Amino acid sequence: MTCPICAKPADPNYSPFCSRRCADIDLGRWLNESYRVPATSTDPEDEAQPHRYDLPH
Repeated sequence: MTCPICAKPADPNYSPFCSRRCADIDLGRWLNESYRVPATSTDPEDEAQPHRYDLPH
């Protein structure tokens, strides 16, 4: 297995990464929302409901 960040061989201590540095780079990408999991709703009622941030205070 190779590191998904730099393609070096993975280290079992940081699997699937090769080092803490690459693991931290990946974490940073998730925290900065560089990675996103796509979501789609098939229920029309879901789209009609306001998001919790849109509710009046």
